[in-house]
Amino acid sequence: MWCSRVALRRLQHIVAAPLNVSGNVAVTAMQRKMSSLPRVYVTRQIPPEGLKTLQESGQVQYELWDSDDVPVPRKELLQKVKGVDALLCVLTEKIDSELLDAAGPNLKVVSTMSVGFDHLSLEELKKRGIRVGYTPDVLTDAVAELTVALLLATSRRLIEATHEAKTGGWGTWRTLWLCGHELANSTVGIFGLGRIGVAIAERLAPFKVKKFIYTDVAPRPELASLINAEYVSMDELAKQSDFLAACSALTPETKEICNKDLFSKMKKTSIFINTSRGGVVQQEDLYDALSTGQIAGAGLDVTVPEPLPTDHPLFTLKNCVILPHIASASYSTRNEMSTLAANNLLLGLRGQPMIKELKL
Repeated sequence: MWCSRVALRRLQHIVAAPLNVSGNVAVTAMQRKMSSLPRVYVTRQIPPEGLKTLQESGQVQYELWDSDDVPVPRKELLQKVKGVDALLCVLTEKIDSELLDAAGPNLKVVSTMSVGFDHLSLEELKKRGIRVGYTPDVLTDAVAELTVALLLATSRRLIEATHEAKTGGWGTWRTLWLCGHELANSTVGIFGLGRIGVAIAERLAPFKVKKFIYTDVAPRPELASLINAEYVSMDELAKQSDFLAACSALTPETKEICNKDLFSKMKKTSIFINTSRGGVVQQEDLYDALSTGQIAGAGLDVTVPEPLPTDHPLFTLKNCVILPHIASASYSTRNEMSTLAANNLLLGLRGQPMIKELKL
């Protein structure tokens, strides 16, 4: 139901019953005003602060898929976007030519509640002159925290240890049982040095990391200076890193760049962590590297596909920790993301600069 009707019901409640002529006129005027507002479709039940921003703006009427557990079915999505002026989506919705054709020429703004945008057909959006908002920066701290937690859980074998404690494997003390790898005196490599990579390094530094190294499409001296990181080639990143964290965007250049060539150059004691995008990893190659002892362990918050089927070979490995894409999953961060997505949408509809806009 279009949410301008909420305001209408409030007005009807205020006007004395039965409605007199002037009351009817007021309600009719309100109906006309609401029906003339730009129409927005929200593809998921986003956190409350974002919906509150839309509601209190008085600038739009919106309809949403009222579930956070199940994505809107594609057929329904194609129906609901017809004639809308703006779309607020999440990363589970593919915004492609089919959907844009279904929406029609009224669509002016797409605002995604995500930092990634590989679910958006950017060329199609650019061709149609549709502005795109997204939500970087606000999730930097949450993702960095989760990356450190995943790194520690993987390197110190916490999931294995919990299982042993629960299932009777905890017997007499043993000298090398469940031993893992320390951060102290280690070299940490970062693939893709952006704000999140820097935030990860800042959190790892107190663990007495000996050295930070990174690689990217080009040196990033300003960011690197914040963590005293050295720029190296991809080969050197693989060879030197005791812990290697993938923090890059998914682009044609980075697709499956973490593959057997990379893993074959890594130390047998090294730990690989990915909290960026599942597509940067060739998962069959990762499975081979883990199952043959080519590398010591891997922690993944992102996979291809998502969700990863429960019978996927990676789930059979004790040295692979897999999380269900929860890096930004803190209450404060998700509310900030939804608020930013809503504000980007409203600003875009007004023809004003968005707080965070993709330059197409």
